[in-house]
Amino acid sequence: MTGLENTNVGSTAATQYPTRRALPHAPLLAAARGEQPAHRPVWFMRQAGRSLPEYREIRAGIGMLESCFDPELVCEITLQPVRRHKVDAAILFSDIVVPLKAAGIDLDIVAGTGPVVANPIRTAADVAALPHLEPDEVGAVARAVTLLTRELSDTPLIGFAGAPFTLASYLVEGGPSRNHERTKALMHADPKTWHALLGRLADVAIVFLRAQLDAGVDAVQLFDSWAGALSLAEYREFVMPHSQRVFAEIESFGVPRIHFGVGTGELLGAMGEVGADVVGVDWRVPLDVAAQRVGASKALQGNLDPALLFAGWDVVDSEVRRVIASADRALAAGATGHIFNLGHGVLPDTDPTILTRVVELVHSL
Repeated sequence: MTGLENTNVGSTAATQYPTRRALPHAPLLAAARGEQPAHRPVWFMRQAGRSLPEYREIRAGIGMLESCFDPELVCEITLQPVRRHKVDAAILFSDIVVPLKAAGIDLDIVAGTGPVVANPIRTAADVAALPHLEPDEVGAVARAVTLLTRELSDTPLIGFAGAPFTLASYLVEGGPSRNHERTKALMHADPKTWHALLGRLADVAIVFLRAQLDAGVDAVQLFDSWAGALSLAEYREFVMPHSQRVFAEIESFGVPRIHFGVGTGELLGAMGEVGADVVGVDWRVPLDVAAQRVGASKALQGNLDPALLFAGWDVVDSEVRRVIASADRALAAGATGHIFNLGHGVLPDTDPTILTRVVELVHSL
């Protein structure tokens, strides 16, 4: 590997992983930094996963969390969509609850349900008893990143973490939730405990992202998947300061930072203020409208509706062109770049050949 020396002195693993690849011509990094890419970059959230037969084959009989702590398996799964689709970035195969599991929280990912927490966190005592994440507890993830940077040639690798609010929602609810009622109740009824919880989870996200950055990822994405359940006032008071701290703590690494949530159309302005270089937009808001809400000096990512990949190629072709036209209007209005993506993750039954054709189309345009 060649690249710039990582001089972040706040990271305990910096001496073990001292270099980052130099990728001056990578279109995704150029677009994220407001430069002119050679072509419009494209990648897909959940591009490595159940939509790929090779993924289902290699994961047969292996649990999700077990997979996430196997560096060689993580490396292979992460590479699969790069080989098949020729996307402009790989995203580390992992899960947002991996650092919680690594820290010692009793949870599992149940097929058909999602993360399930054995002992939900709902009191000040629960928060005080939360374990701290140490960098060596996610050493397997860092080793996977190291393997990947050797295999990916000139394709950037995106690392990621769950944002404090989304992690808190799983911990408080005990699993996925439609209404987030226990989460919102704690937030409003006991703000002191709430902020203590999010502070601890911001620490978790920071440690997890730093481990990936020290190992050599080229960009990071902070997923606040469930932030769309909040009002703007709730987001600004109860969530935004903690996400801001996560982005501030990794700023010195100098890599592009992406922020994404689902159903966050009303929050885009605030999300544009938390410190990310790129704001992800789901399919509900056209990119030119999103640019007005986010404000200038930010790149945008998105935002084809993943359900439309089932509508046949004529529809997909038309919708891809519509997204790009909307993105071009956003660029004309002051957005600094555009990374083509879906408005959420690839759905499990998606035909992989459609994704490959989308990549080819975006590159041709």
